[in-house]
Amino acid sequence: MTIRTILVGASGGAAGNGAIEVACTLALRFGAHVEGYHVKFDPNEIIAAAAGGGLPMPVDDVWIGRIMGSADDLASRTKENFLATCGRYGLAQADKPPQTGASAAWLDEVGRAPALLSDRSRFFDLVVLGRSDRVVDLPASDAIERTLLHSGRPVLLAPSTTPPPPIGETIAIGWDGSPQSVRAVIAAMPLLRKAKKIILLTVGKKPEANPEAVSEYLGWHGLASERQIIHAVSGVGAGEQLLSSAREAGADMLAMGAFGHATWREMLFGGATHTIVGTSLLPVLLTH
Repeated sequence: MTIRTILVGASGGAAGNGAIEVACTLALRFGAHVEGYHVKFDPNEIIAAAAGGGLPMPVDDVWIGRIMGSADDLASRTKENFLATCGRYGLAQADKPPQTGASAAWLDEVGRAPALLSDRSRFFDLVVLGRSDRVVDLPASDAIERTLLHSGRPVLLAPSTTPPPPIGETIAIGWDGSPQSVRAVIAAMPLLRKAKKIILLTVGKKPEANPEAVSEYLGWHGLASERQIIHAVSGVGAGEQLLSSAREAGADMLAMGAFGHATWREMLFGGATHTIVGTSLLPVLLTH
């Protein structure tokens, strides 16, 4: 179990820059190939919206040309920044396998970012996305949500700080005994093997959680772990408690299953998951 391919969403903003830094850091650690992926705006969406009466103003070729020119400029700047960052980390440029050592390549496409990103993610061991300040306090981020729901791949949400802090040396796992938390452990296994310390965090005493069993499971893989039971506090969300405990324990990454309440929109960003996505400055590895 290892990480050989990493897809990083290169949006062109500060969130994307932080994700690129984290992806390059992990590419070096695992000798992996990282692809910078950027989606440019599709002008057909403007045309379709105008035809359906969804725009209060007429759309002409000049206006669309300006929009597309801006999209091309953003893609060009983002590509230049991505390749420069990869060069700073010493990643070789390689478009096709096989490749020995850490490498990088660039791809941009035109269309709807959530759908294209989700489809592309299926062919990578790990997806690294930025946590944009624009989605904080919103019910969900379409790109993050769709990728988690439909790609079948683990998603690492990176902080926007550059350069990134140390990552993956002390990993906290949000454990509650659910299938999602089991998948989080499995997805994190390559990172856990290289970690110096692993901490299992459980909010409240739940018989079904059985943290002793997962600790024993990790032990059979040669991994030592600590167990912490977080006493549930009335009026304080599980997400807040999980984050606070991870920080107090000195964790530089949190791995957890993405789950939530009954409605589809809150399936991934309800409850504890939404709190963590919206407020965490820790890199967070999510699986669904």
